Amino acid sequence: MHLEDLLLGAFVYLAAAVVAAPIATRLGLGSVLGYLAAGMVIGPSVLGLVGTEGADVMHFAEFGVIVMLFLVGLELQPSKLWTLRKPIMGLGGLQVTVTAAALALAAYVLGNSWQSSLAMGLILAMSSTAIVLQSLNERGLLKTAAGQSCFSVLLFQDIAVIPILALLPLIATATAHDNHGTSLIAEFPAWAQTLAVFAAVASIILAGRFLMRPLFRLVAETGIREVFVGLALLIVVGITLLMQFVGLSAALGTFLAGVVLAESEYRHELEMDLDPFKGLLLAVFFIAVGAGINFGLLLAQPFLVLGLVVGFVAVKLAVLLLLARLFRMNAPDSSRFSFALAQGGEFAFVLISFAAGLGLLAAAQSSLLVAMVALSMALAPLLMIFDEKVMQPRFVRNSSAREADRIDDNDTRVIIAGHGRYGMTVGRMLSASGIKAVVLDHDAEQIDALRKFGFKVYYGDASRHDLLEAAGAREARILVIAIDDPEKALQIVETAHHHFPHLHIMARAFDRVHAYRLLNAGVPDVLREVFASSVDMGERLLTRLGVHPFEAHRAARRFKSHDEQLLQKAARHVDDTQRLIDIARQGREEIERVLGADVSSSQIQPDHAWEAPDRTRE
Repeated sequence: MHLEDLLLGAFVYLAAAVVAAPIATRLGLGSVLGYLAAGMVIGPSVLGLVGTEGADVMHFAEFGVIVMLFLVGLELQPSKLWTLRKPIMGLGGLQVTVTAAALALAAYVLGNSWQSSLAMGLILAMSSTAIVLQSLNERGLLKTAAGQSCFSVLLFQDIAVIPILALLPLIATATAHDNHGTSLIAEFPAWAQTLAVFAAVASIILAGRFLMRPLFRLVAETGIREVFVGLALLIVVGITLLMQFVGLSAALGTFLAGVVLAESEYRHELEMDLDPFKGLLLAVFFIAVGAGINFGLLLAQPFLVLGLVVGFVAVKLAVLLLLARLFRMNAPDSSRFSFALAQGGEFAFVLISFAAGLGLLAAAQSSLLVAMVALSMALAPLLMIFDEKVMQPRFVRNSSAREADRIDDNDTRVIIAGHGRYGMTVGRMLSASGIKAVVLDHDAEQIDALRKFGFKVYYGDASRHDLLEAAGAREARILVIAIDDPEKALQIVETAHHHFPHLHIMARAFDRVHAYRLLNAGVPDVLREVFASSVDMGERLLTRLGVHPFEAHRAARRFKSHDEQLLQKAARHVDDTQRLIDIARQGREEIERVLGADVSSSQIQPDHAWEAPDRTRE
């Protein structure tokens, strides 16, 4: 392919994405349907702007699915994955087994051999991880009970690709026509292949546990963000190549790496750095799927193709509804779960090509299956819209109260930006009070040291709105800015005000001028880092000089209140030095007069309860 053709193709795909997604979103159809429609329009069956390069583009775009599974893995701490073991193995396992059996039986009744029917059933049992997760996330449904059930099924399906790839050659009736989909160790003895598979999985786990974290720390210390992004992509690409080498699912390998790194302090930064690549690649993937739909086959046999698509979706929908009721989901969740998963998946294209290479599927059968899967994926957003607009309102009318959504165990109430001496104290006090907080810090060495003491700190720049969102800013109530960089603190305030206006901000001020800047930026609670400890020292100093503890305490409180009022007054004149000097002089004279009057008029009787025991004399 010439450079000009490559640039022209890239321009067409990007233009289609930029135009289609906003229009579809504005119409309430979701971005996925927009991408699919755009692919149909620019594909060879309509405008013909793209065509022969479709297969190459699809292989490139499938990398978006791989990156997405890596990011999904980052969201799943092993403890959370363990809590989902029952829905993953139970609901997910039954979905794949029962759906594959029902579709295989239907294919056999239609006159296919049992080998081809079984292959078709296994292929069509898959659902689209990319479409479902992105659509649920756009609707804010991913953390609901139905959303978590969908995720469990999709996760099992992605895992099930491995045994399916191993099973298909066993039921093949012909020698493979080519080596498509086979691994580079296919010629090795069976024991060597098994050993290589286990070694590959073990290497991912061990590298994630002992090698990746130090690597990220070294790169983070350089402060060069693009190198950090490059290392993240290097890991994903490297795992993909390793999985292909041993014949395993690249998506499963990257998902496993994500799970291993889920407890890492760099999790949030990885999510935000890779998310743009994921979004763009998935957009290209959906456009390529739309462009790959064979409208010639549809026009030649419209009733056959549409009838098979409707029958396929209906069978899958019926099985999902049955399983939802079996697992005692309520009616709204059953409907949402079933309509979300009633389509083919992106891994079906890989399995179709693999089965065709083994001789399990004829060319006509492969083309028909590709059309069925692609059309069902195009229908997927419409099915979810039907559920949202038609089915869910019916359940609301027929039910007095909807079951509460499942709340994530890691819900965020407080976000602390900066975990040095100041932020650490705040975090310890919250933890002692039973309040969870997400802590962000951009000092790699500090993070490494703090984690040795058991602190859960994440690496990342809190001035980035995407990182704050990943930390839970949309659900959090309070943002504590405890960093010692005045300019960066103001950037965080600006970002929080713009993207998360509901957050109550409490900020550490480096000095008095910084406090002025924060107040003028709209921060309601500004705490000067040495002010409170200085006042405490002044109070203790007065008692050492013979002032009664109550008098010293009252003097400290009055001084603090007066200085806070003075701070608010002076903040309006932060750039007028002479005016600040005048306000400071007036304030000093006023507080001296007030405190002096308090001391001279004091008639407090000695109260030894105010006197702390002097431990130095014991």
